[in-house]
Amino acid sequence: MKILVTGANGFIGKGLVNLLKDSGYDVVSAVRHPTNIAGERLVGEIDSTTDWRAALEGVDVVVHLAARVHVMKEEPETTQAEFYRVNTEGTLKLAKQAAQAGVKRLIFLSTIKVNGESTANQISFSPEDSPAPSDSYARSKWEAEKGLMEISKRHGLDVVIVRPPLVYGPGVKANFQSLVNSIQKRIPLPLGAIHNRRSLVYLGNLISLIKTCIDHPKAANQTFLVSDDEDLSTTQLIKRLAKAMSRTVYLIPIPSKVIVFGFSLLGKRSFSQRLLGNLQVDIKKTKETLGWVPPYCVDEGLSSVVGEDQTQEKVRGSANSL
Repeated sequence: MKILVTGANGFIGKGLVNLLKDSGYDVVSAVRHPTNIAGERLVGEIDSTTDWRAALEGVDVVVHLAARVHVMKEEPETTQAEFYRVNTEGTLKLAKQAAQAGVKRLIFLSTIKVNGESTANQISFSPEDSPAPSDSYARSKWEAEKGLMEISKRHGLDVVIVRPPLVYGPGVKANFQSLVNSIQKRIPLPLGAIHNRRSLVYLGNLISLIKTCIDHPKAANQTFLVSDDEDLSTTQLIKRLAKAMSRTVYLIPIPSKVIVFGFSLLGKRSFSQRLLGNLQVDIKKTKETLGWVPPYCVDEGLSSVVGEDQTQEKVRGSANSL
């Protein structure tokens, strides 16, 4: 089976391409910039004008990971238009040309933000919930989802939608890596009394689900949520990370309301909501429909992240001792 993976040189794409190749699939890697990887197809910028025909030749299944994510310090009007151009129009152009090329199935990596930004206490998002995207990124993904289902009805292309929460694994960046760095440096953190619940998904679990969706007959035209199937509070996450790193973590039990107030003074209230709020997903449908369970537990996922970080620290330490 020949699989086209878009965004193949990204954080998720690299892991998926390696998994598929190791599993015996013929993989075509669609990239925007040349990397000299075997089987690579250069498609350039992704929008309504992208020509996918050469990359789609002989392809059975497309896994569409490429997307425009958040860019700091952009004007809201520009951001909204750019998200729609890449994530909506670019996705639908790919789907139309895939259907014309005889592709059997397209797997679309969306986002849990289509469901919303947070959940109430003891309530989890499910695929059947009414979508409530609140920012340009999430709205562009939701518009793409709706367009894909229309294309599926008109052209008979199987569509599978996967909505992950925060994805972590070796090479993860942004806030997750900042948290790892803080623990590594033994910086005291005011997060010792946070009782929220958040779902995360380890990269290995996400790409395992995507691989399952490639040819599972019950995956066609379905929307699936994915997680590690164990929700953690921010406090628990930090403690589990510290344990994986064999580090002592210094957590100060400051009430969450005080922390929110402090971030609000700094103009970062939305960040505090992500750090302290609830966001839980229910993967019951995913497990029952596909017979799939996450192959890795949370601690295995966290160990993969900090293992790489500790290796890099040892290398730096050896260099500094020369």
